[in-house]
Amino acid sequence: MTGFRSLSSGLRALQPAAFGADPSGERLARIRRSPHFKDGVFLNPGGEARTRPSGSSVELAKGFFDKDTRPRRAPQGTVPVHATTLADISRPPATGLRLTWMGHSSVLAEIDGRRVLFDPVWGERCSPFAFAGPKRLHPVPMPLAALGPVDVVVISHDHYDHLDMPSIKTLAGTDTLFAVPLGVGAHLEHWGVSADRLRELDWHEETKVGGLTLTATPARHFCGRGLRNTQHTLWASWSVAGENHRIYHSGDTGYFEGFKDIGADYGPFDATMIQIGAYSEYWPDIHMTPEEGMRAHLDLQGGTPAGVMLPIHWATFNLAMHPWAEPGEGTVAAARAEGARVALPRPGEPFEPTAETVPSEPWWRAVAAAPAGGWPDADVHTGASTKTATEGPADTAGDVPGSAAEDSGEAAAVPAG
Repeated sequence: MTGFRSLSSGLRALQPAAFGADPSGERLARIRRSPHFKDGVFLNPGGEARTRPSGSSVELAKGFFDKDTRPRRAPQGTVPVHATTLADISRPPATGLRLTWMGHSSVLAEIDGRRVLFDPVWGERCSPFAFAGPKRLHPVPMPLAALGPVDVVVISHDHYDHLDMPSIKTLAGTDTLFAVPLGVGAHLEHWGVSADRLRELDWHEETKVGGLTLTATPARHFCGRGLRNTQHTLWASWSVAGENHRIYHSGDTGYFEGFKDIGADYGPFDATMIQIGAYSEYWPDIHMTPEEGMRAHLDLQGGTPAGVMLPIHWATFNLAMHPWAEPGEGTVAAARAEGARVALPRPGEPFEPTAETVPSEPWWRAVAAAPAGGWPDADVHTGASTKTATEGPADTAGDVPGSAAEDSGEAAAVPAG
């Protein structure tokens, strides 16, 4: 037995550091006490969710490698990134609330005098390896070290496109706090974040940072970074409430009725940041389509098209089989259908959700392969999309296990968390 333990320890030592660490000790005991943990795994709201691809594996493989559709899964030109500067974010927002989408699910939120950084992923690949895995399709808008002081870093779950070891190690050298779902703190401690800087929460638990109240709220997803992918760390969406503003970040999630309860308990929100990319009919329970994302936004707002929706989890990494521009187009169409207000900033472009205007130009059309029938004729940057939230609704137009792709930026069969 001694020899077996030594061999096991030796194999663990060969694991990439990016795999993180399993919860143990009091952290594991707390996980086992969670009402959302049963029979060794965390449970999803709304019943069991399929966390592995459904349908034929042969058809899935055909879809990933189809030579006719592959070119549409990446931009055809250079993504127009707004090179965020210190001047952009050094002045306090005039309205007290400003969001800067850094790409994928990474958002800097400046809210009521505090700075919150959601899911910071500054790495070149969302992968445990530097040589393989989904590669960034556009550069980061600014270096992480140039971002300036952050009051709290919020992590939604431990998948590689949301929890990036190099980014966490950079932030570990600052004095920021980290708010994470239950169990995720084990990864951060493994990478050098001290336990006293962690706020580790179960669903519906809250922590206060300065004048902000951060609450971990339910999501319908899964977890895992290593080879086993056991469901022993929690995933979450987040509500952040300041003295004057409230915002919501969905993390990754399938649609479920619980959005209505989150909205009733913690909303309505001045802005929601909603996952609308990397969806597929092969994993319908764990990611939302743009239409489902809009439905979630409306649920969070009590069924009315209030506040501003910022679409996230798209454009930066190729994690699914849909065309690269489809999530943006789908969000615009869903917003027009519901009379909802959406913000469409370029990566790195700051905007104030409660200001008179928000970015509303479909910037991706200039660098994406146009659909067979061409782009819709609707002029998406005029009309009521420039109204304030109090003036009325907008009128805007219409995780897959496997091997990772190398440098092409092609969709990779990895957990698209």
